[in-house]
Amino acid sequence: MNLVRQRGSTLTVLSWNFERNGANDSGKRLRAHELLVSLSPHLVLRQEMWGADASGRRILYELEEVLGLRGWLGPRSSTAVFADPALFQPVREWSDVGPMWVQPPTALMLRFVPAGFDATPMAVVSYHLNYASSAHRLAEAEWLTTWADKRWTTPQGALARIPALLAGDNNSYPSLDNGDIPLPELHTIADEPHRVHRSYTDHSGLRAMDIRPDQVLRMAGLEDVAWHCATTKGGGNKALARTVTACESHGPDSRIDRIYATTDLLHAVVGADVIEVPEDVSDHHIVRLRLDAERLADILNRRPEAASPAA
Repeated sequence: MNLVRQRGSTLTVLSWNFERNGANDSGKRLRAHELLVSLSPHLVLRQEMWGADASGRRILYELEEVLGLRGWLGPRSSTAVFADPALFQPVREWSDVGPMWVQPPTALMLRFVPAGFDATPMAVVSYHLNYASSAHRLAEAEWLTTWADKRWTTPQGALARIPALLAGDNNSYPSLDNGDIPLPELHTIADEPHRVHRSYTDHSGLRAMDIRPDQVLRMAGLEDVAWHCATTKGGGNKALARTVTACESHGPDSRIDRIYATTDLLHAVVGADVIEVPEDVSDHHIVRLRLDAERLADILNRRPEAASPAA
């Protein structure tokens, strides 16, 4: 409760695709998660949790200990969610996340404890869209929209749509907006198979860079919080920074890791940025979102002053 009562208190949400979960290098994995700890997170959405289900989920529990957070591991160790148990309590999990996933998401409904027992919970989803197939990515993105359409019965007996927070590796690009990293040109990607992986055949029969997952999520009322911050709060260079560094095979800098939120949560957004990590640690950087705890509690209690996003 104290977190909400303190004006200006913020929640830190991190999303990170830590390459191959350290590739069986326990020292590297420890250092990587100590980096996350240094950012004082309350929610961590991880991708590439390879091996975390082996030996009775030993690595998952190891990372819980390092982070000081409770963890949930998605199907086939593709993704995970970690949360501060003093602030977030689960009210349900989705073990059946849909039929088409190559790397299934971790999907939970969490209650924000400081908001009170009668407050609406929120859906929290860590995901990793398909690497090789733009058609498959599109189907996965469409399935992600189902978590923006979940309902919860309020204490008054009404059926209310719950807010949703989703984050992950999109393996595709944001729609071009003012100030965002420009889309790469297909010929700048040296690896020919990767040109196929990151593009699709458009209505004219030509290959176009894949922005369709972003378009689908936005159409469903899920906003890219970095773009929201850049366009309403300033600081676009930080919010819209690269999440993958340019390389010879994959092309120029890109922002393929993103956090999305239903528009009702935008009122609680304080800021977003990217924490760069050394190349020898991971091929992806850390995406950080900061939320105002008091505003989040108001949104989940559906108070009138939280009805519209803050400028």
